[in-house]
Amino acid sequence: MAANRSANEARRIIRASEVRAYAYCAHAWWLATVQGVRPDDPGRLQAGWAAHEQHGRRVALGLVLTRLSYLLFVLAGLAGLAWLISGWAG
Repeated sequence: MAANRSANEARRIIRASEVRAYAYCAHAWWLATVQGVRPDDPGRLQAGWAAHEQHGRRVALGLVLTRLSYLLFVLAGLAGLAWLISGWAG
């Protein structure tokens, strides 16, 4: 019976909505798909979605700010280099 179950799982069709759910939150996908846990309170589910959205926005902002700090660091280095070169020439 276990071998039959493994064969069925190997042939299982993975739908695009399932891939989307996994990409959005792998833990929530695992709870629903593997463990069979379904939310019993739609309000908590909505709150969780909202929390994930807010977290995603914060992560994106952090990435933008990190890239901006790299850019400013390079510009400061170039300005310092230009200052050193102009000091030696003058």
